[in-house]
Amino acid sequence: MDIEEEHVYFNEGKGSDVEKVSSPSETPEYDQEQQGEYEDVKVDVHTHRRDNLQRNLQQRHVQMIALAGTLGTGLFLASGKAILHAGPAGALIAYLLVGAIVWAMIQSLAEMMCYAPIAGGYIHYAERFIHPSAGFAIGWMQWYSGIISLPIEIVSASVIIGFWDIDPAINDIPRSHMVGYITGLAIMCSAINYFGVRWFGEAEFVFAIIKILLILGLIIAGLVVDLGGGPNHDRIGFRYWDNPGAFAPYPVEGNVGKFTGWFTTLMQAAFSFSGIESLAMACAEVANPRANMKKAARLLFYRILFFYICGILIVGMLVPYNDNNLLNSTGDGAASSPFVIAFNRAGIKVLPSIINAGILTSAFSAADSQLYSTSRMLYGLAVRGQAPRILAKTTKNGTPIAALILSTVFICLAYMSLSDGAQTVLNWLSNLTSIATFIAWGTIAVAFLRYKAGCEAQGISRKESKYFYNRFQPFPAYFAIFWCVVIVLFNGYQVFIKGMWSTSDFFIAYINLPIVAILFFGHYFWTGRQPFRKASEIDMFSNIPGDEVDVPPPPAKNAVTKFFRWLL
Repeated sequence: MDIEEEHVYFNEGKGSDVEKVSSPSETPEYDQEQQGEYEDVKVDVHTHRRDNLQRNLQQRHVQMIALAGTLGTGLFLASGKAILHAGPAGALIAYLLVGAIVWAMIQSLAEMMCYAPIAGGYIHYAERFIHPSAGFAIGWMQWYSGIISLPIEIVSASVIIGFWDIDPAINDIPRSHMVGYITGLAIMCSAINYFGVRWFGEAEFVFAIIKILLILGLIIAGLVVDLGGGPNHDRIGFRYWDNPGAFAPYPVEGNVGKFTGWFTTLMQAAFSFSGIESLAMACAEVANPRANMKKAARLLFYRILFFYICGILIVGMLVPYNDNNLLNSTGDGAASSPFVIAFNRAGIKVLPSIINAGILTSAFSAADSQLYSTSRMLYGLAVRGQAPRILAKTTKNGTPIAALILSTVFICLAYMSLSDGAQTVLNWLSNLTSIATFIAWGTIAVAFLRYKAGCEAQGISRKESKYFYNRFQPFPAYFAIFWCVVIVLFNGYQVFIKGMWSTSDFFIAYINLPIVAILFFGHYFWTGRQPFRKASEIDMFSNIPGDEVDVPPPPAKNAVTKFFRWLL
């Protein structure tokens, strides 16, 4: 079948089978009178597998998913470790740099999302624009990273609940209670995803609102305390930037230690931003995808600037990097939050429980989003023929049920936390996946460069208004690639410092590189060593949804509706 003929299909049915479609006539036409319900069926020209995901996410859902993916425990808890290792100025510069990398990566990802809002997200873009083996490698690497991180988030949420349930006799959470917390959270997380993407969207919408209110409250309260509005009326200002200092030495002393402390904090800042790229996984389930994805990407810069940069600035003003509470922080509850430490120093004692509730929401939201994104990764791989065919099966409401079941099974790893030895392994596996974020971001930027080359070689205009366009490209893509390569190559620098060699730390820092290489070359040779395509040969047309999917919402009836549409 001619590629141009297979550009877009529409189907008024909600079939769940993975069907083989060989001609447009086999797919019923879209009924425009179906009360706005439609499904743009994209039949892969290579595998002939149908993408049955349905566009049930609305504008407000995708805007909040974009925000929820960037705002979580990384800012509420891990920012304290950033101050500890780099000092207030070092942490601020680290967050600014990682925020710039994220912005550059999103500029690359957004243009591809708006051009091709289809299942698989950035994994599909790597497969289409770089090489099929690149999509296979990055897809499976990100999937195993996700299914390992999923139980970690469940455990984190369980420990956060334990903030209110410490047994004085053992000074810890009773083990039987932990079993109940893990089980309950796992069931709720799974249920939200099994009910369908609309339930997931509504849940993330509510979680994001809670997190927005929490961080706004913390930033305002922190500013009030810094200016002397706390019970002790101590005006702090930038006192801690002068004493003990703006930069902290880590893990060695002196100016070298201040630089390495800053570099170490880049990884911690990346943890705070990790998951933002998963926005692309929602492309195939968003109504009016090009307009909504474009708006989400445009507003992301201001959200990064306000929430993260302002947040880390306020934290650095409130807590000195040598505070004993930071040094003794366990990182697993409200007591570890630098905001709580700051408010306790100011004499405010009523906030820890409120902050802990907000952090619990963030941890649960992270687990919920992780299950969603990993199931869509697996589904996207299956649709493109890079995972078993059964994993492309969906329910009648468009839920990728087989991929979701397989991803859900790994929640059971959370029970490993109940065993001391297994907990060590679980933490080790979690650290193992941290560098995968930068590998994914770098791959997205490389995919964009290939996408740009394909557009230029085949006469496709990137400046069309319905698509996302950044006039500064390709410089943002090069910027993201440069820093991702630097951080990936040097993230394990500590093991090379005299007297600090650790085989396990070296393994954790660099094992992802051979894993990706094995996945890439394994697929490359297994599939017959497919050549890298020239820019003029890149597939820029098949399976790309047409303008029919861009169905704008009805006109706003009043000023309030207009305001919230602008805001969200």
